[in-house]
Amino acid sequence: MADRSAPSCHLRLEWVYGYRGHQCRNNLYYTAAKEIVYFVAGVGVVYSPREHRQKFYLGHQDDIISLALHPERVLVATGQVGKEPYICVWDSYTVQTVSVLKDIHTHGIACLAFDLDGQRLVSVGLDSKNTVCVWDWRKGKLLSMAPGHTDRIFDISWDLYQPNKLVSCGVKHIKFWSLCGNSLTPKRGVFGKTGDLQTILCLACARDEVTYSGALNGDIYVWKGINLVRTIQGAHAAGIFSMNACEEGFATGGRDGCVRLWDLNFKPITVIDLRETDQGYKGLSVRSVCWRGDHILVGTQDSEIFEIVVHERNKPFLIMQGHCEGELWALAVHPTKPLAMTGSDDRSVRIWSLIDHALIARCNMEEPIRCAAVSTDGIHLALGMKDGSFTVLRVRDMTEVVHIKDRKEAIHELKYSPDGNFLAVGSNDSSVDIYGVVQRYKKVGECIGSLSFITHMDWSSDSKYLQTNDGNGKRLFYRMPGGKEVTNKEELKGIQWASWTCVSGLEVNGIWPKYSDINDINSVDANFIGQVMVTADDYGIVKLFRYPCLRKGAKFKKYLGHSAHVTNVRWSHDHQWVVSIGGADHSVFQWKFVPDRKLKDTLHIAPQESLVDSNSDESDSDQSDVPELDSEIEQETQITYRRQVYKEDLPQLKEQCKEKRKSAASKRRERAPGNSIRLHFVHGYRGYDCRSNLFYTQTGEIVYHVAAVGVVYNRQQNTQRFYLGHDDDILCLAIHPLKDYVATGQVGRDSSIHIWDTETIKPLSVLKGYHQYGVCAVDFSADGKRLASVGIDDNHTVVLWDWKKGEKLSAVRGSKDKIFVVKINPYMPDKLITVGIKHMKFWRRAGGGLIGRKGCIGALGRTDTMMCAVYGWTEEMAFSGTSTGDVCIWRDVFLIKTVKAHDGPVFSMHALEKGFVTGGKDGVVALWDDTFERCLKTYAIKRAALAPGSKGLLLEDNPSIRAISLGHGHILVGTKNGEILEVDKSGPITLLVQGHMEGEVWGLATHPHLPICATVSDDKTLRIWDLSPSHCMLAVRKLKKGGRCCCFSPDGKALAVGLNDGSFLIVNADTLEDLVSFQHRKDVISEIRFSPGAGKYLAVASCDNFVDIYNVMSSKRVGICKGASSYITHMDWDIRGKLLQVNTGAKEQLFFEAPRGKKQTIPSLEVEKIGWASWTSVLGSCCEGIWPIIGEVTDVTASCLTSDSKVLATGDDFGFVKLFRYPAKGKFGKFKRYVAHSTHVTNVRWTYDDSLLVTVGGADTSLMLWTYEMEGHRDSRQCDSEESDLDSEEDGGYDSDVTRENEINYTIKALSTNIRPMFGIKPHLQQKEPTLDERPPVSRALPQPEKLQTNNVGKKKRPIEDLILELVFGYRGKDCRNNVHYLNDGADVIYHTASIGILYNVATGSQSFYQEHNDDILCLTVNQHPKFTNIVATGQETQQICQLQLHLFTCGMQ
Repeated sequence: MADRSAPSCHLRLEWVYGYRGHQCRNNLYYTAAKEIVYFVAGVGVVYSPREHRQKFYLGHQDDIISLALHPERVLVATGQVGKEPYICVWDSYTVQTVSVLKDIHTHGIACLAFDLDGQRLVSVGLDSKNTVCVWDWRKGKLLSMAPGHTDRIFDISWDLYQPNKLVSCGVKHIKFWSLCGNSLTPKRGVFGKTGDLQTILCLACARDEVTYSGALNGDIYVWKGINLVRTIQGAHAAGIFSMNACEEGFATGGRDGCVRLWDLNFKPITVIDLRETDQGYKGLSVRSVCWRGDHILVGTQDSEIFEIVVHERNKPFLIMQGHCEGELWALAVHPTKPLAMTGSDDRSVRIWSLIDHALIARCNMEEPIRCAAVSTDGIHLALGMKDGSFTVLRVRDMTEVVHIKDRKEAIHELKYSPDGNFLAVGSNDSSVDIYGVVQRYKKVGECIGSLSFITHMDWSSDSKYLQTNDGNGKRLFYRMPGGKEVTNKEELKGIQWASWTCVSGLEVNGIWPKYSDINDINSVDANFIGQVMVTADDYGIVKLFRYPCLRKGAKFKKYLGHSAHVTNVRWSHDHQWVVSIGGADHSVFQWKFVPDRKLKDTLHIAPQESLVDSNSDESDSDQSDVPELDSEIEQETQITYRRQVYKEDLPQLKEQCKEKRKSAASKRRERAPGNSIRLHFVHGYRGYDCRSNLFYTQTGEIVYHVAAVGVVYNRQQNTQRFYLGHDDDILCLAIHPLKDYVATGQVGRDSSIHIWDTETIKPLSVLKGYHQYGVCAVDFSADGKRLASVGIDDNHTVVLWDWKKGEKLSAVRGSKDKIFVVKINPYMPDKLITVGIKHMKFWRRAGGGLIGRKGCIGALGRTDTMMCAVYGWTEEMAFSGTSTGDVCIWRDVFLIKTVKAHDGPVFSMHALEKGFVTGGKDGVVALWDDTFERCLKTYAIKRAALAPGSKGLLLEDNPSIRAISLGHGHILVGTKNGEILEVDKSGPITLLVQGHMEGEVWGLATHPHLPICATVSDDKTLRIWDLSPSHCMLAVRKLKKGGRCCCFSPDGKALAVGLNDGSFLIVNADTLEDLVSFQHRKDVISEIRFSPGAGKYLAVASCDNFVDIYNVMSSKRVGICKGASSYITHMDWDIRGKLLQVNTGAKEQLFFEAPRGKKQTIPSLEVEKIGWASWTSVLGSCCEGIWPIIGEVTDVTASCLTSDSKVLATGDDFGFVKLFRYPAKGKFGKFKRYVAHSTHVTNVRWTYDDSLLVTVGGADTSLMLWTYEMEGHRDSRQCDSEESDLDSEEDGGYDSDVTRENEINYTIKALSTNIRPMFGIKPHLQQKEPTLDERPPVSRALPQPEKLQTNNVGKKKRPIEDLILELVFGYRGKDCRNNVHYLNDGADVIYHTASIGILYNVATGSQSFYQEHNDDILCLTVNQHPKFTNIVATGQETQQICQLQLHLFTCGMQ
C-alpha cells in the first residue's frame, strides 16, 4: 500500500494539562462569562470550571508569553515569542481572531495592556531597546512607538484615571509615559530618599496620579506623579510578582507564596498563605493573581491554578496542575485503562485520567525522569532516570518495587515485552539491558550492537525479538532474551511487531521529508487497527500519517499547539485519544481521534481557522497522483521577474561613479538635441504570463498594458493614450468599479502599484514599500475604496490597502507557491480569496493581519492548481477555474461541486449580472447561466470568424485565452499570443491590437521608401507592420526557427532574415515567400545588411565571430571577414558599398573591404570623413558620448542616425530610449531620455523620412512607434524627457552661498557631542515636579544614557539650584529660511536660535521660550488656519539620524 495521500481521519485538541507560570506573570483572568483565560505553550485556553470544559485559541505558532484582558472582559490579547512575533486579539466566546498586530516587534512581546475604554493596546517588545508600542488594535495600526528602556520591562499599565498616560516598570526603574500626538515621552520615577533604587516587578494605577508598585524585596512603593512618596515595607517576604486592581481594592501575590488583599487606600485586609493550606508545599511561588468579587485566582510558578473563595480562604481549590520547569520526555499509557503517565526533569511522575481530564496521582522521585513504561498487566510502572538508574513502582499506590543502577548515562527508552516476562532498558551508552520481571528484575541479557545512544525500541508480538533505533539512525534486531544480534534477512521477514514506535524502518519511510536530518522526529506511534500513525517532531508539530507509510515525503495532516519540540506521543489503549508532551513547554496535550468522517458531516464542522499555514493541513510534498502541470502554466511559473540591476539602483550606481562625473563635468559637453520624440503607438499586449488585464473604460475605450506602459485605446479612432508612470514591466491591471480608474502593478526591487485616471492619464496614488521584486495581482473592492495586491516575493505577500490614503491596512504571507489572482468579496470588503498553484484560500481581515482558511475539498477530489476566480451572486458563493478545465463552485470555504468547462486550463472568468463568461486554453469563450448549470453559448476564436474591419491577422485558430471582459454589447478577449479581439454577441470577431508572442524581439528593419517595417522574433514569426495611421499588421509568416535580424533590400522588394540556427533566408517583401535560403553557420545570425545602391552584396554576421559576404545576383558566398575576437553586434556599409564597419561583443570597431572581406585599419579621423550609408554602430569617436557613466553595468544595445545626420537615437539595457546630438563626441554626452520599454531595448530604427522612430523591446515583446518632433513644436504633453545623467557647473550651477549651505553636514556635530564627557543631567532634563501653571511638555527627547542618571538618583546630594533662562541673543539665519513670523496681529515675533524657540514681544522687548528641544532647531512654521491660532511646529536635528523630531506647541501660554 504505497499510498502517499494524507489520511482522511483527523485529530481534535480536547484538553491541555498545565499552565505557564514560569517566566510569565499576570496571565490569568476571569472573563465576563466567569470562565478562566490563561495560556500554555502556544495555545490560549478558556476554561469553564462549571462545565469542566476547555476551548482553545490556536492562532499563534510559538510560545505565548503575555496576555491582557479587554475591559469588557470578552476579548483577550496574547503576544508570542519568535523572530517575527505578533499579537492576536481574540474573542474568548468564539475563540476566533479579531485582529492581528504585526511587523513591528522582534524577539517577542513581553507585556500587553488595554486602555480604559479598550480602544488602544500597549505592547512591550523583547528587543534590545524593549520597544513600547501603542496600537489602534481594531485597525491593526501602530499609533506610536518609543524605545522603552535599556533593561527588561516587566509590567506596563495605562493610568485608568488620566487619559494618555502610561506607567512601565522593570529592572531598576519605573517610567511614567505621556502620549501626545504620535510621540511617547517618558519621565523616570524619582526614588529620592524614600526608598532604595531597585527592580520593580508589577504595578497598578489609582486615582489622583497615585501608582502602587511591587518591588523585588517585597516592599510596595507608592508614587505620586513621578516621585516616590512612601513605601509599605515587608508587604511580602520576597519579590511581589503580581498586582491586580479591582472595584474592592488590590490583590498582590509574591514569591513567599502569600496572596494579600488591600483596600482602595492600600490598607491591608487579609493574608492568604498558600504554603500553609492543604494543597500547599514549601517553595510555592505566586506568579499571577486575579480578584473578582469573592473569588481569587492564583497562578503559581509550578504550573498550578488555585481558586480561592474569600470566606473559605484556608481551603483553596486546585483547578489545574502541570509539570514544573524542566524538560518533559517520559510518557506511557496504561494497557487497559484510559490513563497516561508522564515523568519530567522536575523529578515528579504523574498519572492523568483521560476521561476526567484530571491529575489522579503524583509521586516525587530522587532523579529527573527521562522515560516510562507500564507492564502488560498494568501493575508495574518502570521509570528510566537521567543518572542511568531505573525504578519500578506499583501503579496502584506508587510504592517502590525495585531500584537498579547498571549504567552511568541516562536511560532513554524502556519497554515491557508483550508476554510481560521481560523489561528492555535502552541507555545513552549504546546498549540495551534485558531484565526478568518475575526474577525480581534480575539482568538476563544484553544487546551491544549499536555505536550510538538508543532512542527507540519495539518488541515482536511473540516476545522473541527486539528492534532498536539509535542516534545514528541505524535499525538493529536482537534475539530475546539473550540479546544476540540478528542479521539474517530471511529470519526477519515474518516478524510481527507488537507495537511500532521506531522512527526508522521501511514501514515509516514516508514520515521523513525528502531532505531531512534523521534526528528531528522524536517519537512515532502506530495504530495498526486504524492504519494511521502519529509523529512528534522538533518543530512543535504533531502529524498524522497513513500506516504503513513506505515512500518518502508522504502527505500528512499537521496539528499545532506545542511551541517547542514535541518529545513523545502515544495512542491510548483503545485508540480513542492521542497524548503528546512538549519538551520545553512541559505541557500534556490530549487529542481526540476522529475516524474517517462521512461527507455529510464535513459541511457542519468548519475547519479551525489559523494564522499559521495550517492547523490541520496537507503536507507540501508533491503527491503521487497530481496531474501533470499544463505546459503553459509550467512555463509561467518558471518565469522569474528578478533583475540583475533595477532602475531603483541607478542613483546609487551613479554615486559610485563620482570620480568619472567630476572629470566629465570639467569638460565642455555637447548639449542635448533640441528635437524630441513622443510615444505615438504601441503594438503588443501582455498576455503570455498575465491574466484578466483588459477592460472597457467608462467611455468605451479599452485599457490594457504592455511593457512598462498602460495603454488606453480608442477603437473608433484607432489611437492610443499612454500612462508612462511605471519604469519596469507592468504585470497586472485592475479596474475600479466605476470603470474610470485603473490600478497597475510593476516589477521592481521595491515595486509600486499606481492608481491612475483613464481620462486624464494622471496618477491618483502610488503605493510602495511592501512588495519585493514585483506585484502580480491587484483587485479593487466593490466600493472602490480598497485595493488588494499580491507580491512575487518568496511568500507571495497579500496586502490590503486604503489606496486613497496610501495606507496599508493588513498584510499576510500568502503562499510559498505562485498566486495568480486575488479577489475582494463584493459584499464584504473584509473578505478576499487568492488562487494559485495548488492553492485556494479564503481570507478575512483581522486588524493588521489576514486570517486564511484553505478551501475544504472533502471527498470531491484534491486541491488543483487554480488559474482564476470570481465571487458569485451572494457573499458566500465563489467560483474558481482550474488547470484541468473544471469550474469549482464554493460555498463559504467548502467545495460543493465541479463543472467541466474547457479542455485545458480555464484562464479567465468574469461575472455578469445574470451568469458568467469563461475563457480557456482551448480558445473558446463560453457564456453560462448563473449557477453554471448550463452553457448558453460558445464562441470559438477562429480566423474564419474575423470581421473585415480587423486591424491585422490572427496567427492561429483557437489561441489560448488569458483575459475576458464584457461591456458595450461586446466581449473583449486577450490571448496568449498578444492579440486583443472584440467578439460581437452575434458572432463576428474584430482584431483590435496585436504584438509578438513570448520570446525576445531583436530583428527590426524599416522600408527604404514606404511607411512599413518588418520585425522578427524568437516567437518564430516574421511580421510586416503598417506605420501609417491604420497601424496594423499587414502580413505574418511562421518560421522554422526564431530570428534575430532582418533587412530590406535598397529597392524594398526583398527582405533578408537571419535565423537562430545559423541559416538565413531572403523572401519577397510583399508575399513573404522564399526567394533563396542558405546555411553556412551553426550559431545565431546576429545582423544582416544589403549593400547600398543596387543592393549587390548581402553581409551576414553571425555569433561565431565571422561576417559572410554574398553576391545577391549569383547567390554565392564571395568573401569572409575574419579577425573579430567576439560575436558581431552591429554592421554598416559605406555609401559606395565597398567598406563594412563592424562592432563586436568585445567592444571592437573593425573595418573590412567588400567583397573579399580583407581587414583594414583606419584612423578615427578618417572614419568620420567616410560617408556611411547608415549608422547603427555604438562604438567609435563620433558616438563616444552615448555610453552612460555606468557603462559597466548596462550596454547600449542599438543606435540609429537620422538621414540628416543630426540626431542619434539609442536603446540600452535599462529600457531607455535616448536622443543625442550627432556626432556625440566626448564622454557622457547630454541626452533626452524616454521610458516605455521595460527591459532592454533591442533595436531602434528611423523610418525612411525620419518622421517616426521605431523601437522594439527584448523581453517585453512590444513594438513602439514614436513621432519625431522638431524643436519649437512643444505642446503641453506628458513627460517630454528626463535630462542627462549629470549637470555640470556650466548649467548655471549654484551661487556660492547656496553651494555652502548645500554642503553643510548636520551629522558630524551631532556625533561630536558624544565625545565631550558629560556629568550630571542638563538642568532642563532634570526630574522636577511640574508646577500647576506649567503645562506638561508635549515631547521629551530620548533620555540621556541610563548610567549617568542612576548616579544622581540613588546618592543623597545637595539639589542643584535651578537656572532660569532670561534672555537669548542671536537668530539662526546662516542656513535656515522662512523662520521668522508675526503672531497675534504683529504684537509678537517668533523665531529660533540654538535649540530654543523664542517668542519676542515687540512692545515690551521681553522674550519667552520653548525649551523642549535638545539639539539645534533647523526649521519653524506657524499654522495659518484660523481654528489653530498660535500653533507652531519646529523640527530639530538629532543623533538618531532616522528620527526627525517635530514638536508642536502653543505660543503665548508659557
